Amino acid sequence: MAEFRYNPLLDDWTIVNGDRQHRPDMPKNYCAFCPGSNQIKDTYTVLKYDNDWPSMMPNPPQPDDIDTELFKTAPSYGKAEVILYSPKHDASLWELSIDHLTKLVNLWKERFIEIKKDENIKYIMPFENRGKEVGTTQPHPHGQIYGYGFMPLRLKLELENSKKFHDKNNKSLILSIRDEELKVDKRVVFQNDSFVVFLPFYTDFPYGVYIVPLKDDIHTFEDFDEKTTEDFADILKKTQGMFDKLYNKVFPYMMCIYQTPVNSELENESKSYYNFHVKFYPPLRGENSIKWYASSETGAWAKTNPRRVEETVFELKDAYKEFMEDKEVIW
Repeated sequence: MAEFRYNPLLDDWTIVNGDRQHRPDMPKNYCAFCPGSNQIKDTYTVLKYDNDWPSMMPNPPQPDDIDTELFKTAPSYGKAEVILYSPKHDASLWELSIDHLTKLVNLWKERFIEIKKDENIKYIMPFENRGKEVGTTQPHPHGQIYGYGFMPLRLKLELENSKKFHDKNNKSLILSIRDEELKVDKRVVFQNDSFVVFLPFYTDFPYGVYIVPLKDDIHTFEDFDEKTTEDFADILKKTQGMFDKLYNKVFPYMMCIYQTPVNSELENESKSYYNFHVKFYPPLRGENSIKWYASSETGAWAKTNPRRVEETVFELKDAYKEFMEDKEVIW
């Protein structure tokens, strides 16, 4: 049974889908995302694929009859899509051409525009889980897009704090963070014509880079023109290539693409104080060392970075330089 369950302590919803526990184990050497599988009959370049085991859906079942005056449920309304990056089972983003990656960015844009048409969707977030260290069970290159039927707590907090900052300073907080990092220039890793990659001053992940537009008027994929699209493809390719060069292996991460909300009064209002950006959450603190979210981080949200980003930024810069000097990289 799928449903939302309300958490009164956090004023937030927990997405519950007991059916996902019954997902079948795929036969060895079988990939549902490869062309010719039972799910994907034909070849493709990039592809949208509806999640077989969605945690949210446009026609959700009615929740179990377990409500009380305190404990509330709601239908698990939303959208869960898989985005396939390439038909090649073992491909990485950095191995794909800019032309190929441009098609991926355009697919993200296309899906954002389509999902937004459903007025019950309040927030749309493309994301990627990469590597066994973050629980990925399917190595085929892919990400997902969730269209949430509610405003997730992290976004609610970021929007509230961004509005407070704007009310006081008449500036976007994300862009102010960008500008401060560019000004200080201690944690900037690299940039192209449209985007900059940096390790934010406060991140709790040793390699938790942000990608932020250099233009001030990019709020969602809808604001991407041809140049911005190509430069975003370029920055993603270089960022993942840099990560993989760091330890010369598939570098695990969670990547989340943040945009302004949809289908509420916040859609237009937030464009004055919130902007498109990408956050990476890589779990490594060393080549074979995991930065775990243990009791303090999970129970109190007291985040801890075991390393200074003023030091790890040089590791990323060296890895970026090595990637850019690799003559075998296809552009």
